[in-house]
Amino acid sequence: MRIVSADEAVSGIKSGQQIYVQGAAATPSVLLEALCRRAPELKDVKVAHLHCEGPHPHLAPEMEGHLFHRALFIGPNARAAINEGRAEFVPVMLSDVPLLMESGLLPLDAVFANMTPPDDHGFCSLGTSVEAMQTAIRCAKTVIAQFNKAMPRTHGDSYVHVSQIDRAIEVDQAPYVYTPGEIGDVERRIGEFVADLIPDEATLQMGIGAIPTAVGVCLEGKKHLGVHTEMFTDPLVDLVEKGVVDCSAKTIDPHKVVAAFMMGTPRLYKWVDGNPMLELRGVDYTNDTATIRKHRRMTAVNSAIEVDLTGQVCADSLGHKMYSGVGGQMDFVRGASLAPEGRAIIALPSTTADGKVSRITWELYDGAGVTTTRWNVRTVVTEYGAAELFGQGYRERAKRLIAIAHPDFRDELTSYARKYHEL
Repeated sequence: MRIVSADEAVSGIKSGQQIYVQGAAATPSVLLEALCRRAPELKDVKVAHLHCEGPHPHLAPEMEGHLFHRALFIGPNARAAINEGRAEFVPVMLSDVPLLMESGLLPLDAVFANMTPPDDHGFCSLGTSVEAMQTAIRCAKTVIAQFNKAMPRTHGDSYVHVSQIDRAIEVDQAPYVYTPGEIGDVERRIGEFVADLIPDEATLQMGIGAIPTAVGVCLEGKKHLGVHTEMFTDPLVDLVEKGVVDCSAKTIDPHKVVAAFMMGTPRLYKWVDGNPMLELRGVDYTNDTATIRKHRRMTAVNSAIEVDLTGQVCADSLGHKMYSGVGGQMDFVRGASLAPEGRAIIALPSTTADGKVSRITWELYDGAGVTTTRWNVRTVVTEYGAAELFGQGYRERAKRLIAIAHPDFRDELTSYARKYHEL
């Protein structure tokens, strides 16, 4: 392993190769910037990653023909490139990303990592994002690292020995900060309905944004909750510090918060630094349905763009335009559904932000993808209540979903339901 400059670190990248980049708050931006400086002399270098925070210079229009992004999950900073055809989306469940690498379907010439400097024993920590990195490091021909003084040290499957690293640069760059939006009345009501469905001693999976934040606020009266999730965020820290989450009742990994990556504020990154309560594990563990279903009272809370009257959930596209990706929704919906006393919840506002479009729809928009199938959906929550769909036929599903739709759209939805579902 050699300590080099950023430009020297990426000097071995050749045209036609494929690179995997560490994601979420741990984006190795210094290495990406160096790669972009080399881009004019390169052709068709593929850059694969999940959602990454921070600027994405490799997605700039002038990179076309030189660097090509293969998105395994689409973040806001990648949507334009995807929908303009300058990048591509690879549909894959989060739990299967390591399998793509191991099988050779996603061959890796190099991996860009962002980790702590080595300790006295030669071990670095992957910090805020483990996700599929251990598999990527094993499978890649070349491992290029940012030794980052500002990266918090996390436990679990986070450790990489210097002997696994080919080249490294030294940086001092804090993980990217993500601050969720303010909680409005709609989000608070959704949070209250979701919290009512979560019993004491449940194990939680939640994402990021205003609705998960609202759910966290509304859980403050619960006892002995646990966390097994792909993404760890600030609201979960709040619940730990208030004694609501202690993980004491978890069926597996008791007394441990288990996650695959994190995004949040500096407070979150300070809390996780060296904290033995937190273990970061690969997505082939956190998102494996066989692991998820072992947790008694596993409760998964996921979001959606729209839900039709049969229960089909679209969470990854706005019609034909890709918006995000499959991610871990199906992993956790299915895993939680199979768990003893488990529950899978899809939570969404009843309308778009301007109130002009119902998100409970008589059918999905033309071109919209089905993220969670109607035979896997269990509970749908809006600010008007919860609809239990499991075991119900189309007619009853339509009735229950119309009851939690915005009142302004219920008559229209009822008309469609009478025509297509004999309501």
